[in-house]
Amino acid sequence: MVTRQRLSPDDWLKAGVDALARLGPEGLKAEPLARVLETTKGSFYWHFPDVPTYQKRVLEYWSESNVAPEEAPKKKKEAVAELKSLMEDGFGEDGAAEAAMRTWARTDQDAADALARIDAVRIERIRTLLDKLGVTNPDIPRALYAARIGAAQIAKGKDKTTKAAIETLVDMVIALR
Repeated sequence: MVTRQRLSPDDWLKAGVDALARLGPEGLKAEPLARVLETTKGSFYWHFPDVPTYQKRVLEYWSESNVAPEEAPKKKKEAVAELKSLMEDGFGEDGAAEAAMRTWARTDQDAADALARIDAVRIERIRTLLDKLGVTNPDIPRALYAARIGAAQIAKGKDKTTKAAIETLVDMVIALR
């Protein structure tokens, strides 16, 4: 007899982010998720009272896994490196999940609120890095973030042209100091 390991809430939440990336919010339902995880709906309901509660937890889980560290870099060199990394690679997000989250936020207030919170945290992180570099124009963090989001929307995978454009933009902003 094969003994199956019990699924944790995190297993369900990870599966939810994957389903969101593949199928959009329609994939965040107990039965299709249970099939993917090769278990029963009962396992889902053991951890979550209902689908709306689960969807809120997926939003929280995704948000928590896509923020920058809280501690600011101590040296300008570290701030430059982090800024370049964030602009090139993002905040650790899965591009497909990020796009699905933004689509979901257009039709769901909870998703819109979660996305607004994470966007604010990310913009604040960029502002902190720019402040460390002496770039204090309050519009630049939002402009850089918008460029990052837009670049992710137009580039599939590792598009060298888009990467070069983002690098040039960051270099121009850093030159402002």
